[in-house]
Amino acid sequence: MHKELRLGVDFGRVINDGSSHPGGDDTVFLSGSVEDAMSTPAMAGAFDTLARLTEVFGGKVWIVSKAGERIQERTMQWLDHNGFWSATGILRANARFCRKRPEKAEHCKRLGITHFVDDRADVLSHMRGIVPNLYLFGARKAEPPEWATPTLTWADVETAVTEGIAAEPPRRATRRSRRAGTRGLPRA
Repeated sequence: MHKELRLGVDFGRVINDGSSHPGGDDTVFLSGSVEDAMSTPAMAGAFDTLARLTEVFGGKVWIVSKAGERIQERTMQWLDHNGFWSATGILRANARFCRKRPEKAEHCKRLGITHFVDDRADVLSHMRGIVPNLYLFGARKAEPPEWATPTLTWADVETAVTEGIAAEPPRRATRRSRRAGTRGLPRA
């Protein structure tokens, strides 16, 4: 039986493009002023693609990010400031934070995440055996591991995710869903 589809997405260098900050410093989000952090742009295509994927996943999309208390607060401020929630349809309550990168796997296990997008192979490595579909986001100097799907852009993420979902065998109807589909129909 297939799991219900659920998407997890990292924040830094996946949704937020710190490397494209007007000041040219990708650490501005972490160590600059709040104003500087708020001016950090979104990754090209992130909002639009996540809006479409939120529909594909029936709203079951979470941000799972490693951040200390201050950066967690700053991340939420950035998401609010940039209208992320309304632009993507992702619920604000679906933001999860942890203090250590390997803990992202624990969140994924609890949430039943089936697809995860992150820019770090070491983070994704902790999710092996927990999250069946792992997407390594962004440019790489080294070859990506064979167990992760490389995705350079958000367009690549969308293609990889949707093609992967389409290639999965159809889910079998449960007794409950079969009955629900016949409610209101006359019995033979």
